[in-house]
Amino acid sequence: MKVTVKHIKSGMDKGKQEFMNDFIEFLQKEVPHKNDITIEFLGERKGGMSTGSRNDEHLLKVLSKNRLNRDVCRTLAHEWIHEYQMDKLKRDHQGDIGSQNENEANSGAGILVKKFEKHNPHKEEKMYE
Repeated sequence: MKVTVKHIKSGMDKGKQEFMNDFIEFLQKEVPHKNDITIEFLGERKGGMSTGSRNDEHLLKVLSKNRLNRDVCRTLAHEWIHEYQMDKLKRDHQGDIGSQNENEANSGAGILVKKFEKHNPHKEEKMYE
């Protein structure tokens, strides 16, 4: 699996980009995908997204400008899990609030962020930047 990262007015300096690359490597190990994925870090919302979205072309969009790194990581992990649900588990898209997919993505994202923090205590300051 190859991950391509794009920054579209993302508001991320080089340090934040490197931090996100570390988190993406962590996600690849924890929740591997079979298909290549493109991640777009955006400075403003696109379409109907709130803080993140994914589509059937394996594109994950994450709003990053003016947000804590931890919040960006949580959104990315949430969309990463949705990609796993749709692609590997072959689940249909469900409603956004209260559905099995959404509940699993919410809880899974929290678990992944905490696990990353636990394994990288030296990055705590950057996580809350």
